[in-house]
Amino acid sequence: MTTATPIQLKSYDKLFIGGSWVEPSSDAVIEVISPINGEVIATVPEAREADMDRAVAAARKAFDEGPWPRMTPAERAEILVRVGNEVKKRTPEMAEAFTLELGAPAAVSTLFHQNAVDMWDDAATFHERFAFEEERTWKGGHGRVVREPIGVVAVVVPWNGPVATGSLKISPALAAGCTVVLKPAPEGPVTMMMLAEALDAAGLPEGVVSVVPAGREVGDYLVSHPDVDKISFTGSTAAGRVVMSRAAERIKRVTLELGGKSAAIIADDIDLDTFLPGMVFGGIGHSGQVCAALTRIIVPRERQEEVVEAIKAVMESVKVGDPRDEDTVLGPLAAERQQTRVLDYIELGKREGARLVTGGGKPAHLDRGWYVEPTLFADVSNDMRIAQEEIFGPVLVVIPFDSIDEAVAIANDSDYGLSGSVYAKDEELAQSIARRVRTGQISVNGYAMCVVQPFGGYKQSGLGREGGIEGFDAFFETKLIQLP
Repeated sequence: MTTATPIQLKSYDKLFIGGSWVEPSSDAVIEVISPINGEVIATVPEAREADMDRAVAAARKAFDEGPWPRMTPAERAEILVRVGNEVKKRTPEMAEAFTLELGAPAAVSTLFHQNAVDMWDDAATFHERFAFEEERTWKGGHGRVVREPIGVVAVVVPWNGPVATGSLKISPALAAGCTVVLKPAPEGPVTMMMLAEALDAAGLPEGVVSVVPAGREVGDYLVSHPDVDKISFTGSTAAGRVVMSRAAERIKRVTLELGGKSAAIIADDIDLDTFLPGMVFGGIGHSGQVCAALTRIIVPRERQEEVVEAIKAVMESVKVGDPRDEDTVLGPLAAERQQTRVLDYIELGKREGARLVTGGGKPAHLDRGWYVEPTLFADVSNDMRIAQEEIFGPVLVVIPFDSIDEAVAIANDSDYGLSGSVYAKDEELAQSIARRVRTGQISVNGYAMCVVQPFGGYKQSGLGREGGIEGFDAFFETKLIQLP
């Protein structure tokens, strides 16, 4: 049954700057368009450069003069626990908003926001596991190594999981004693304004956090701002290059979590029935709009057709439709331009000579919204663009191999290195393959994105790590105090 309830979200008329809800500097607004039906469902203020100046000034003052970086780590942790509780209270409301403004099915939306709560809870324990100071001795001297918060952090988050991605960045930054200016993507600002309400309710000191929705030009202004000390950015590799160039102008610290073209390597001894559905959803879940999606399926040549038929069966059993319906597995893509991009890549795959096995277009039963069928290509060589470029849609490619060495070489023959999986009945073999794949996170006989351990990419998938103690450490400078 298709849900017919009208779609509407709460609109906002103020920005959250320095801990207060304030009037924006202009009448410009962001119209939030639901990918379910292509209609405007809410508006939020669109920040201008003057608004960013106010937010950065508030963060600068809060860091230079305010109590936040001077609190003990345990005192900050108490406030982070309160933030986590406020996010948890709002999870049903946030998840529903995420479904309406970005098209994620309810199960995906709920998981993303539960992950956000986990991130705040984990960040509240960092101080128990981190060496803020340590004594050191060396030949001819001794001293103390001190880790100090970097300062003002510009956080730029994408639309495909804004509250989860934002929490992954903000929570360790705040735990470290930094202050934050957060710019959400214009496609998904409503859930981020809800996060601002949670931050407000938690009672952070004045100036510590601002949430300022804006377009890309104003985002560029933020990351270039002279009073920003560090940039934490998640987005495409192309956009990451621009951010990195802006950071280079003032040698700002930068963490980049960028694109991916992750591989699943299947050994010839594996039982497909035990893992294949999970692997497929690791590639097409959230309609493939996940940077760590398993989109290259690398299989033994003699089992290629068996794997292709099994993936086809899973894909053709998936319901694509209104994400408000309980039995929907794949909702729409987040934006019309994203739908166009994915369909263009499907046409490219055909021109490149890949065999279209299933999918390949818009679902015939959906005449509104930005939907794409789950799509599978076989007879793919790794030099095809559909095997090399991030599509960011529900499109998988199957690539055959003749030896494990070749499988590893194919997996590593990519500009990216973000995630991956290895499937083998022989777990020792699986672990040995996993160690050879140049990627930041890899799973054995499963697929998961761990949000409380280090996550980040090799090569053009990013710079630095988020999550875990490694992600916390990214918000510190290291100072040596030499003692007499």
